[in-house]
Amino acid sequence: MKIVVQVKLMPEAEQAAALRSTLRTVNDLACWVSRVAFARGVPREYELRQHTYAQLKAEGLGAQAAQHVIKKVRDAYTTLHANLRAGHLGKPKSKRRVKAASKPIAFRPEAAQPYDDRCLSWQYDAQTVSIWTMAGRTKNVSFVCSADALKTLRDYRKGESDLIERDRAFYLIATCEVPEAEQYEPDSFIGVDLGIANIATASTGYMAAGRGLNRYRKRQLDLRRKLQKKRTKSAKRRLKARSRREQRHAANQNHIIAKTIVTEAERTSAGISLEELRGIRQRVRLRKPQRVQLHSWAFAQLGDFIVYKARRAGVPLVYVDPAYTSQTCSQCRHVDKRNRVDQGLFICRGCGVVAHADRNASHNIAQRGENVWNAGRESRVPATP
Repeated sequence: MKIVVQVKLMPEAEQAAALRSTLRTVNDLACWVSRVAFARGVPREYELRQHTYAQLKAEGLGAQAAQHVIKKVRDAYTTLHANLRAGHLGKPKSKRRVKAASKPIAFRPEAAQPYDDRCLSWQYDAQTVSIWTMAGRTKNVSFVCSADALKTLRDYRKGESDLIERDRAFYLIATCEVPEAEQYEPDSFIGVDLGIANIATASTGYMAAGRGLNRYRKRQLDLRRKLQKKRTKSAKRRLKARSRREQRHAANQNHIIAKTIVTEAERTSAGISLEELRGIRQRVRLRKPQRVQLHSWAFAQLGDFIVYKARRAGVPLVYVDPAYTSQTCSQCRHVDKRNRVDQGLFICRGCGVVAHADRNASHNIAQRGENVWNAGRESRVPATP
């Protein structure tokens, strides 16, 4: 299983200048390669290399760096075409789709640049790296990370690492191949209902309330609005300092919630059943005040955290259809829209059971997960006469 580890570089002034100049140069050249690719109908990587490699070398790039620039451009177009085919950029002839497909892909000056082991070497004991730059090989560039991250790097780092610049600081994002634990046979399933009022509700009784996170987001939104109205230099400086703070806070909360759920499943030898919520932003219709909450909440991120933590722990995981889980009684299976009285209250019109709406939904998700798992285990071999 592939995961990434991020470390922060602590370069000296001369080293930082070399890294910054390198990123600016390779991304400027990537924009040029992108224009060539767009003009020639986005050829395959080998053909694109024939048109651009000599010029990249003449601009001072090393052989490996030139190859990575070409590959980065070709991968960007591959991703764009995949998004177009999947409809992620709108319907045919929509403004967003036409805009994306009618011009070459552009790369930001501080966009990530991939490095392989020929261009980058790690010294774990000294916590330094030796990295290729436009000024030559820059050695003894210090980096900092947690002890766990350093151990993961030492044991499992494999493949490319990306150099990025963010807020005038440099980071290396390294790819690590971590072995997955052997998956066990679950005794039961834990259903996880995801929402906004309650971020996650498990059928075991665990509930991660979203009140605190929603209040934090509202405070951040109000503060951003106030600072944006002022338009002063100090306001812009504060806005820049606070950028991505909400994103980091939400990601930390999602890590805590995911770890709690996976640890409980591992302790009880249970599997995890999740709702398939991909594309929910396109499916649901909300009033304008509710759209900020919906689009601010990391639906996919929490699910992805649960998935990769479950895979590392060997916990079985299945996805189920979320349709009618909030309207179905987990006791008698009666389905009625009126069963869901309000956001937090569920009263079954069939058997009269009263329950918390999210906990009732989590039990339905758990039952569906067990059905999906058992259906996957059923033999398709005809019975012997």
